[in-house]
Amino acid sequence: MVVVMYVATVPNRGSPPAVLLRESYRSGGKVKNRTLANLSHWPAEKVDALRAVLKGEPVPAGSAERALVEAFEVTRSLPHGHVAAVLGTLRRLGLEELAGPPCRERDLVVAMVVAQVVSPGSKLAFARGFRPETATSTLGEVCSVASADEDDLYGAMDWLLGRQGAIEDALASRHLSDGVLVLYDVSSAAFEGRTCPLGAIGHPRDGVHGRLQVVYGLLTTKEGVPVAVEVFEGSTGGPKTVAPQVGKLRRRFGLSRVCLVGDRGMLTAARLREDLAPAQLDWVTALRSPQIKALLDDGTVQPSLFDEEGLFELTHHGYPGERLVACRNPLLAEERARKREELLRAAEADLEAIARATEREKRPLRGKDKIALRVGKVIGRHKVAKHFLTEITETSFSFRRNEEKIAEEARLDGTYVLRTSLPEEVLGRDGVVFSYKELENVERAFRGFSSELDVRPIRHRLADRVRAHVFLRMLSYYVAWHMKEALAPVLFKDDDKEAARAARQGPVAPAARSPKALKKIARKRTEDGWPAHSFETLLADLGTICVNTIEPTDRSIPPFKKVTLPTPLQRRAFELLGVPYYLGYAA
Repeated sequence: MVVVMYVATVPNRGSPPAVLLRESYRSGGKVKNRTLANLSHWPAEKVDALRAVLKGEPVPAGSAERALVEAFEVTRSLPHGHVAAVLGTLRRLGLEELAGPPCRERDLVVAMVVAQVVSPGSKLAFARGFRPETATSTLGEVCSVASADEDDLYGAMDWLLGRQGAIEDALASRHLSDGVLVLYDVSSAAFEGRTCPLGAIGHPRDGVHGRLQVVYGLLTTKEGVPVAVEVFEGSTGGPKTVAPQVGKLRRRFGLSRVCLVGDRGMLTAARLREDLAPAQLDWVTALRSPQIKALLDDGTVQPSLFDEEGLFELTHHGYPGERLVACRNPLLAEERARKREELLRAAEADLEAIARATEREKRPLRGKDKIALRVGKVIGRHKVAKHFLTEITETSFSFRRNEEKIAEEARLDGTYVLRTSLPEEVLGRDGVVFSYKELENVERAFRGFSSELDVRPIRHRLADRVRAHVFLRMLSYYVAWHMKEALAPVLFKDDDKEAARAARQGPVAPAARSPKALKKIARKRTEDGWPAHSFETLLADLGTICVNTIEPTDRSIPPFKKVTLPTPLQRRAFELLGVPYYLGYAA
């Protein structure tokens, strides 16, 4: 409810007019007024000063200003602008209605989604930040959850999990339709504790080794808008998560014509044959290195064919009913050659140290097993086992590069082959390449999960709580994604996509920024001359808009609240978002 406070002068027949402090508000579709205090005994200059404050105008200098300072005290200021930006966007997107019917659980879920964008943290930290006595923002008040504790939040998570299917169905109906590209990938998140059934040791895609983890798979649109997420045991391999996603696309979302885009480790030959083919889903993926090598060896893919455009389309008897698009990126080839040489040199330095240890006079390294253990650690750490030939005895160690294996791997530098079941009239050759490269949008979503929204570490012990935790993060990222798109003109983000596509040197070339974005990055300023921000620093800047609790020294006048006036940049940000900066309070 928006409440506007003002000073009214009411004629009083033969007596002096009454000066009243009033508030105006809307109830049941009607505008109503309520008198808060009678200010008739105040001096005129003091009334004028108060009227100016309530209108957001400068206070007249002199005694009136001094009187006003003495008449009011700011007893508390709570950050509000970032809450208004995120909560307003969430409501504009209709996510509140998608979550479910009005109830306390829905209010708590909305508050947690907003809190995760504003200031990621644990449920205990959220509950503390909602309470009036320990509040860190206005979120608890504007969402009517100021009395909530962590147990209430856990109950709301359980309620949300029961709504996950309906919410994902609604998001799919909003963002997916027959014939669209759907991106899919998996990641992992470290898990705290050892009691959750989902926690297991597996391949750490988030780089956290030696810890229990969970695996989660994310479905997004080709632009990277998250639509559905599913949590699996930490030891689950990526290909094993494909079948449930096929079921979602066909049975739950009701899509009969859809193309799933996944990387070569996800959409393996077995998954294409056993999951996607029976469901009659199309797909775009890539061949693995041994498959590309076989095409090079039999002459199907020849380096000279890349001379003109860097890509060409072909068919092969080993891939019946499929289209193959071979690509070569010279810049990628140079980068992989550079990285390989750096790894080889680093490994050689470590291996040379082992060789010297076997030759030193004092306490030389002895024993074939001991020497082999140290050598194994070095080549395992640098992942160059196939690139070296080693000779180990009880008293010596020698090594040299395996030039044949190195040259064999170098043949594949910068070369990749995409495969798809789509006919050319549906998706052209260049479209296949662009579609596969859209997987970067899913990876960007995972980076947002891990860094911006802190999906890890996970401290919940119940499997369903972990699932609800990850789903909450997905909803938070959904709001953040739309905010970044709307705020692109004042962020470092490129907001001229057409120019960026035009600047790209073909489908194989790396993505390019538009001239407008390059200028913004170089100057660190927007076209309007304001400082350019990252999403995080802009939210922090919006957080300087506070709700100030003002208490008059005249106790006959009740305390009131006033929202800080935004700066021009902050006004621009709220205009781009299409939400009011004073959300929930008087303007």
